[in-house]
Amino acid sequence: MSRPASAETAPYYFRYIDLVPDGDVVEILAKQLTETNSFLARISEEESLYRYAPDKWTIRQVLNHLNDTERVFLNRALWFARGFAEPLPSFDQDIGVAGADANRVIWTNLVEEFRHVRLDTLSFFRNLAPVAWSRTGVASGNPFTVRALAYIIVGHTKHHEAVIRERYLSDA
Repeated sequence: MSRPASAETAPYYFRYIDLVPDGDVVEILAKQLTETNSFLARISEEESLYRYAPDKWTIRQVLNHLNDTERVFLNRALWFARGFAEPLPSFDQDIGVAGADANRVIWTNLVEEFRHVRLDTLSFFRNLAPVAWSRTGVASGNPFTVRALAYIIVGHTKHHEAVIRERYLSDA
């Protein structure tokens, strides 16, 4: 499968797409599950409540955001892949984080949730009809192909894992 072309989504999302290595995006999603789960499992309950500045999210809130965002992008992929034409609304990450109250959730439960969300994502994309990968739709006022959404999911996770490593866990 080829990488998404510039017309497959808004330029903003290429900040994530460009982080994805070449190869089969479904295999990359699977490999990322193993690697990210291993990385997250090394973070302690105490560390997961750390924020590097007063106005920044804790690591728990970052992971909750990853889980929510993957669900939103997977829902968009399902919607467009199945041929629904109605545009989908925006997703405000700050409203989602505030509503989740992730700091009350045990860290290991959030890590397990990531695994379950990614397994759902993998199941969907593994069973997707070849023609569906190029189907399109609009969400948040932006065009998307199903292929672009798969790449965005991978890149978004890579982006936030890098942020956790660089800004939260200087020795990771």
